[in-house]
Amino acid sequence: MTWLRSFSFNLAFAVATLVLGLIGLPVLLGPRHWASAYGRFWARVCMTLLRVIVGLRWEVRGTPPHGAALIAAKHQSAWETLAFTLILDRPAFIMKRSLLWAPPFGPYLAKAGMVAIDRGGGSKTIRAMLAAAADMAATGRPIVIFPEGTRKDPHAAPDYHPGVAALYRALDAPLVPVALNSGVFWGRNSFAKRPGKIVVEFLEPIDPGLDRKTFMALLEDRIETATRRLVEESE
Repeated sequence: MTWLRSFSFNLAFAVATLVLGLIGLPVLLGPRHWASAYGRFWARVCMTLLRVIVGLRWEVRGTPPHGAALIAAKHQSAWETLAFTLILDRPAFIMKRSLLWAPPFGPYLAKAGMVAIDRGGGSKTIRAMLAAAADMAATGRPIVIFPEGTRKDPHAAPDYHPGVAALYRALDAPLVPVALNSGVFWGRNSFAKRPGKIVVEFLEPIDPGLDRKTFMALLEDRIETATRRLVEESE
């Protein structure tokens, strides 16, 4: 049954993404907020398919920030990119540049103002990321970064990268850590999607002004502790 539900969802997801990507092309000729709104609509369609076909529901705990904010989230699945599009108001994701060329949604990501980076660009990439993120924050948008840079198995050892500390220092604003257990139900590069309930939890913000070492230790501890609890709760 899990295989059949997963196949049905994956097919429906691919068809919906292709169809919406094609019929929404006029959105690319309009202002940026059109692309953000259309992305929200696409995410809602996909999450509805996930609930109806797979039986996978979701719950938000804690208080999501409003307006300009810096959010550092655990990354276990493609699910959270959909969920944050619905939970937050026009989020700007820190993402790898190659996604801008991925059909059919790449052009929509570019139009919506995502912060695309070249992972191999070194200090030049960091400077470009900080400038773009500051521009987005100045318009009142939340900035979402995945500190480990890629999706991780729920039981994998943490691997936090320093880019999040640079962003925290440059924006000089509270950072909201986010824990989740999405990988238990929709694994990294996994065909199977399991029924159940994904929980995403917004944790206590970290105030600005901490030194890099203290900040990184606190961020990792806060996210990993809550993530372990959520994973154990769902297994």
